[in-house]
Amino acid sequence: MSLDLAAVAAWMTSHIRGFEGPVTAQKFATGQSNPTYKLLAQSGSYVLRRKPSGVLLPKAHAVEREFRVQMALSGSDVPVPAMLALCEDGAVIGSAFYVMEYVAGESFDDPRLPGLAPERRGAIFTEMARVLATIHSVDLGITGLQDFGPKGAYFARQIGRWTKQYRSAETEELPQMEGLIEALTRAGPVDDGRVCLVHGDFRLDNLLFDRGGAVCRAVLDWELSTLGHPLADLAAVVMQWQMPPGGVGRGLAGTDRAALGVPSDAEFIAEYCGRMGVPVPDDFGPYLAFAFFRMAAVLQGVKRRGLDGNASNPERAAELGALVPEFARQGLAALARSRGG
Repeated sequence: MSLDLAAVAAWMTSHIRGFEGPVTAQKFATGQSNPTYKLLAQSGSYVLRRKPSGVLLPKAHAVEREFRVQMALSGSDVPVPAMLALCEDGAVIGSAFYVMEYVAGESFDDPRLPGLAPERRGAIFTEMARVLATIHSVDLGITGLQDFGPKGAYFARQIGRWTKQYRSAETEELPQMEGLIEALTRAGPVDDGRVCLVHGDFRLDNLLFDRGGAVCRAVLDWELSTLGHPLADLAAVVMQWQMPPGGVGRGLAGTDRAALGVPSDAEFIAEYCGRMGVPVPDDFGPYLAFAFFRMAAVLQGVKRRGLDGNASNPERAAELGALVPEFARQGLAALARSRGG
């Protein structure tokens, strides 16, 4: 997707104090949902995140919500980049976009963290648990996020919403997905009424760390953030680790975590719950199944955009879209284990 740099520079000159062009752009390989660019200008480095072109699913690609939540978190204990300006006028570059500061740091898309010492690996996962607990502890009143989403019946609403999104992007009938939708609609995760800010896509590759260290410098990709149940975010973290290792699965299945210095699922859940001051869930299976379901629906949307020619990275979209049946199968397996099946 091309970026009109002349239009971007003109807009930034008018809306960002201290900006000096000209500007060049480097597209990040990640960012399947909302294309993301590093901007280089005389005045420094910036990041631009925009909606994709073409026909979009309802309520998807909400860069405006991303901008709002990160603005609200500025000055809080949650590490986020500084938001510089939001453009809701699609006439400027063809879609809404926002510009934020560029945060230097290391990102990792392989939770095995190859090449790192076991001690640093363990410290990074401990930091993940700390940051997630920090997000879930945000004071909604102080940050002005008390109206950032509906309150109550979070899982039921999310299952309904993502079923609709999946149907909108459906390309073929998948028995595994049909079974998972039916099972979750009939008996989804127990909702005990807890409400907090949830990131919606909290995982290792959406975090930036100090180079050579283990301190999180920024949490990225807030597109799916809302008010919801904290165990949805926790389950999303654990869900990813059930997938195969490597560039597509980005999981930990079959790895010797103890040798790597990486915590087990149970250890990570206990670390997070300890920081939140809540008991470890008696049955995590339904929450894990929900996380698999939602990611399957997200990836179906990525697949559909790739087929429609609107994907940020068409080849990557096809790779991720091929995982939809596996995510659905794993969701069903998580439910079966929780029921003793």
